[in-house]
Amino acid sequence: QVQLVDSGGGLVQPGGSLRLSCAVSGSRFRINTMGWYRQAPGKQRELVAAITSGGTTNYADSVKGRFTISGDNAKNTVFLQMNRLKPEDTAVYYCNVRGLISDYWGQGTQVTVSS
Repeated sequence: QVQLVDSGGGLVQPGGSLRLSCAVSGSRFRINTMGWYRQAPGKQRELVAAITSGGTTNYADSVKGRFTISGDNAKNTVFLQMNRLKPEDTAVYYCNVRGLISDYWGQGTQVTVSS
């Protein structure tokens, strides 16, 4: 079955950078969209960034200009480069892949931005 493993989180100071990665394995299927969501304590899970198989990207307003989503289609991986991190970026970040019908999630990786 499909498995997503997301990683790369950690503790970083404000203004610092992290790079998250997500590796997809298992059943072969057509991936339409890959993306990252995050959920902070007491808040709803929100879309951070997404990229379609055609390369179209979408970002939350709060991260535009700071985060960049990219993928390696041949290896079924997706990355999130996070720069100029702010304390409000602190959250659990979840990788997501979406096919025509199915939707899959990683286990989440913690990002903490604090001095």
